[in-house]
Parts: sequence; structure tokens; C-alpha cells
Amino acid sequence: MKLFDKYNRLNITATILTFVVGSCAFYFLINYILLRQLDESLKTEQQEIVSFVNKHDALPEITPTKDQYIQFNANKGDEIKIKNEFLTLKKKHEKEEENYRELQFVVKAGDKHYTVLVDKPLEETEALLQVIIGVTIAMIAIILLVGYLINRTVIRRLWKPFYLTIDQVKNYHLADQSDLKLENSEIDEFSLLNQSINEMTERIQKDYGSLKNFTGQAAHEMQTPLAVIRTKLDTLIQNETVLEKNAQHIVDIEKAVQRLSRLHQSLLLLTKVENRQFQLNEELRLDNIIRDKCAEYSEMAESLNLNFSLQIDHVTIKFHHHLAEILINNLLNNAIRYNKAGGGIEICLTHNNLSITNTSETGQLDAKNLFKRFYRGQNSEDGTGLGLSIVKQICDLADYTIEYQYVNSRHDFTIHFNRG
Repeated sequence: MKLFDKYNRLNITATILTFVVGSCAFYFLINYILLRQLDESLKTEQQEIVSFVNKHDALPEITPTKDQYIQFNANKGDEIKIKNEFLTLKKKHEKEEENYRELQFVVKAGDKHYTVLVDKPLEETEALLQVIIGVTIAMIAIILLVGYLINRTVIRRLWKPFYLTIDQVKNYHLADQSDLKLENSEIDEFSLLNQSINEMTERIQKDYGSLKNFTGQAAHEMQTPLAVIRTKLDTLIQNETVLEKNAQHIVDIEKAVQRLSRLHQSLLLLTKVENRQFQLNEELRLDNIIRDKCAEYSEMAESLNLNFSLQIDHVTIKFHHHLAEILINNLLNNAIRYNKAGGGIEICLTHNNLSITNTSETGQLDAKNLFKRFYRGQNSEDGTGLGLSIVKQICDLADYTIEYQYVNSRHDFTIHFNRG
């Protein structure tokens, strides 16, 4: 969930709850105020009646009105019950049943005591209350709507520099060797964020440059001692006396030199791929490259009694020929190395993906570390541990996706071309 959406939900929820609680409190407050005003009006009428009775010692004449009803009830006997209470009742006056506010009190006129009932209808009070509540609800709805629109517009504008920064960071590639220059913002927090990211990328760029130079220089410096070792080794092999006495040692040295040479070539290739020194602008037939590589490995496959099964479509891609050969070569090499005698290798090439599957008895490989440098599975002591790492780097360079699965005792590597 986006921060803006989460903020909006929390803000709207809190606002609605506040307005609901406030509206309830406002309703009861207005209702209380209006009843107090009505009660004051009833008290005024009481004072007028009591004043009239005290002055004339008789009950006043009742004049019926629409907004007031007065009734005198004679008390039985001479018992005086002084009442002065307000009641909210539903009464029927003139064939109409309405809610009324009633004041009861006792007066003495002549020799009798009377209970006086003064009623005032609540219709106008309730109507006024409904109007006030309706206006309040409408105002709340308008405030919520306007607040939401303002938040949606203003907050999006305020967060625009942040999303611009995110887009620039997403599109930034360290291997491009270009500086990430984020502009300052009018908002201090975003400006501080951009400044911190700029400083961080500058430090990373320097460290990456130093590491890249070291890797390249180390790989080039390895060429000379390797050439010297090969020359000296050839000299020893030509010396029959030395060869007879140290044959096994010389064989071990030759294997070590070959492995070191492969490691050197792999590191050089990885460095070039990471530095994007290859341009993927050649139109090439991937199906032809696969057939050529299968032909190269046919003798090795026959010696292990392996069968190739090809389902290859006519596929043309924009790639680098040398990298395409290395990609297929490493995958086929792994498929043969991790296979079993009498097993098989299935290659399926379509317009959207390339899948290379091989039988195996070694079990599933560690999918999390499979494409990391120097990772070796079981029975792979002779490998450099860089083959699949190179495959992954080549796929990343071409914006391809590679997946590994182990199903029914078969290793399956699938490359998705991600064509738009």
C-alpha cells in the first residue's frame, strides 16, 4: 500500500470518527439548548398566570392558540400539592397528536386549588433541530470531500519530488559509470534525501571504480606468470629424464595451470560483461549456434552415452555472437557435467524462451546460491564456479530472465527473452 493511500485512509477514518462523535455531542447540546429556551418560555407563562391569579384571585381566561395550550384542573379537597415540573409528552389537541413540552404547577384562586397545565408543541423545536443537524451533516460531507480532493491534489504535488527521485534511482546503473545527480527540492526533507543519495552514490562509484580497476589489472597481470609457467612446463615435458621421474607431478601442475587459465579467462570475461564492453547489436540465428555447439559436444556426449533431444525453432535475436556462444557453451557444459551415464539432454528453443534440461543423480542444486561466483555443486571439483555466474551476468546484460528448477530428477535451466 502506498504511503499516500494509507495516510488518506487513516485521515478519512479519523475525520469521520471525529465528526460522528462531534455530531452526536452537537445534537444533544442543541437539543438541550432548545428545550431550555422552551422551558424558559413556559416559566414566563407561569409567572403571568400566577401574577394574574394573585391580583384578581381568579383564573385567567383561556385563549387557545396554535403554539400554546393551557388547562386548569380543580384539585379535590383542600390538599395543596405544589408542582413545578417539566414533562415531554405526546398529547392530542384538536384531533392532532403531537409531541409537547408541559409545565405543571398549582395555583389558588378563590377557595380552590387548581393544577395548571401549560403545553407548548415541540414541532418547531424539532424542525429547527432537524434543519441544524441536516446543515451540519451537509457541511461535514462537504468538508470531507474538499479535504480529500485537497489532500489528493496537494499531497501528490508535495510528493512529486520523492517519486522523481525514486524513478532516477531505479534507472541508475552503477556499471554505466555516470553520476546520479538529484536536484534539490523546496522541501527540506526531500532535499536532504537527495543530497544523501548523491553523496552515497559518489562513494559507491569510487569504490566500484577502484574494484573494477583492481580486477582488470589483476587479470591482466596474471597473463605473464601464466605464460611463463606454460613455457617452463613445456620445457620440462620435453625433458624425458625429468618427465620419467616426475610424470605425475607434471600432470598435476598442468591441470592446475589449465584450471588457473580458465579462471583467468572467466574473470576477464565477467569484468568485461559487468563493464558493458559488449554491444548487443548483432543479428544472429540462435538455433544455428545451438546446433553448432551440440555438434562440438557430440563426441563427449557419445563417450558418456548421452542422448541429445532438440526441439528448436527458427529464432533470430539481437545479441553478441561471442557472448551467445559462451552462454550456450556454459549451459551445455553443465548439462553434460551434472548428467549420468546413459542419461539425456533436452533442448527446447522457442521465440520466447530457451530451455536446457538434463537428467541427473546429484540432487537439487542450491537455487539461492546457484548463480553466485565460485558456487560449486556436488561432484564439481574441476570447475571454476564461475560458469553459471557468467550465464547470469550475460542474461542481466541482455535483460533476460533465467530460472532453475529440479523436477523428476532433472535439472532445468530456462531463459526467458522478455520480448515486448
